[in-house]
Amino acid sequence: MSQLIIFDTTMRDGEQSPGASMNKDEKVRIGKALEKMKVDVIEAGFAAASPGDFESIVAVTQAVRESTICSLARAVDGDIDRAAEALKAAERARIHTFIATSPIHMEHKLRMTPDQVVERAVYAVKRARNQVADVEFSCEDAGRSDIDFLCRVIEAAIDAGASTINIPDTVGYAIPEEFGNNIKTLIERIPNSDKAIFSVHCHNDLGLAVANSLAAVANGARQVECTINGLGERAGNASLEEVVMGVRTRSDLFDVHTNIDTQIIVPTSRMVSSITGFPVQPNKAIVGANAFAHEAGIHQDGVLKHRETYEIMKAEDVGWGANKMVMGKHSGRAAFRARLEELGVTFDSDQDLNVAFARFKELADKKHEIFDEDLQALVSEARTIDNKYELVTLEAHSQTGETPKAKLTLSVEGKETTVESEGSGPVDAAFKAVEGLAKSNANVQLYSVNSITSGTDSQGEVTVRLEKAGRIVNGVGSDTDIVVASAKAYINALNLLESGDKAHPQTDGV
Repeated sequence: MSQLIIFDTTMRDGEQSPGASMNKDEKVRIGKALEKMKVDVIEAGFAAASPGDFESIVAVTQAVRESTICSLARAVDGDIDRAAEALKAAERARIHTFIATSPIHMEHKLRMTPDQVVERAVYAVKRARNQVADVEFSCEDAGRSDIDFLCRVIEAAIDAGASTINIPDTVGYAIPEEFGNNIKTLIERIPNSDKAIFSVHCHNDLGLAVANSLAAVANGARQVECTINGLGERAGNASLEEVVMGVRTRSDLFDVHTNIDTQIIVPTSRMVSSITGFPVQPNKAIVGANAFAHEAGIHQDGVLKHRETYEIMKAEDVGWGANKMVMGKHSGRAAFRARLEELGVTFDSDQDLNVAFARFKELADKKHEIFDEDLQALVSEARTIDNKYELVTLEAHSQTGETPKAKLTLSVEGKETTVESEGSGPVDAAFKAVEGLAKSNANVQLYSVNSITSGTDSQGEVTVRLEKAGRIVNGVGSDTDIVVASAKAYINALNLLESGDKAHPQTDGV
């Protein structure tokens, strides 16, 4: 049984979802969780995209020592050199360089001939190979590329030193049988295919990213590029948890294994959801709240008699209910710190710990039991940005037959100001009150409420997506009071717009 390499691109392709960009500290948290999960390769970013992306890659290389750390790079000198510089401290480094190979991309985007594309691909691989030992080459838009040309450019890339060849379905156009046959054909036709690992990177535009990835594995691919929760631009990428559990559950069909510690899947899913503000739909496979729930009486009866009548996996195998530790108002600072460290969260100073612990105690006064999900939300809400606006107090009034009102006291650059407004509901009134003061003229693109845990005392986690002049940010706020959580989320989004932090990385990719 051969190994299937799991290549996670949550921090690169995943953050290209509008509003899902992550700051350096958040990427380090995710990187540590992926390392704990035993992910083989972590694509930490696109070093040439921005100074922030470069710094994040450097920080991840310093924090993660077991997994290979990768940076994406176009087939140009500046990108490749920048990637190599960002990866200097990595225990295991990989440069992932790419160029488009489909006729439509070569003609309209690159404006290069096929001969020029082959020449550029070889040059890029050689330049990367001179700087790191591990080079991956991708044929962007391979799903719409000519198979003969793919054979030619891939053979040349392998000869130039690429040890991994990635075949991306960049626009999510492929169908499983077709995609699997293409992988099989490439491996059979390329003379030096045995000198490289073939990889796939599938997008989910037709809802087939995981199916295409598994079809490729069945036909010889031995690396799958994927993301936590299927996060990614447009409809997203192949979901890591679905790929991993697919080959594990159907080991009768897939003669491969992964190194993944599957019990880390659900906690990592929750972390990524909290950081990005993208809630996981209840019926999402593996990590959705309903993934192992049974409503129908006949199903419930069957599961009670014999679990395997309706469950093909054990919930605990992917991390559901794996941690029974509950914290509360009597938990001390040491227990608080230790639990967060287990969740991949560390503090740069005692002051940072004290601030977080104080917020934990505030929550403990409102909520009897505090779970890991609450701690993740607590940390994610405490973004490391310079806050222009901070919520001090909020008073909301809503009564049948009366116009809802909200009165807020905000700290604006350290000076407290009270504002109030009316709205169609208390949340709308709170937003209008804040906007009346901030005058940001930002457009609300998304308002989403998600329950963090179960129970009537559960925290509500609110995501507010704002757009202004082409910049998109997600603000996140949590509280046992939904109106307060909503105000926090709106204010958080305004602070992100003001700071310029977490800008959406508008870059090419595979």
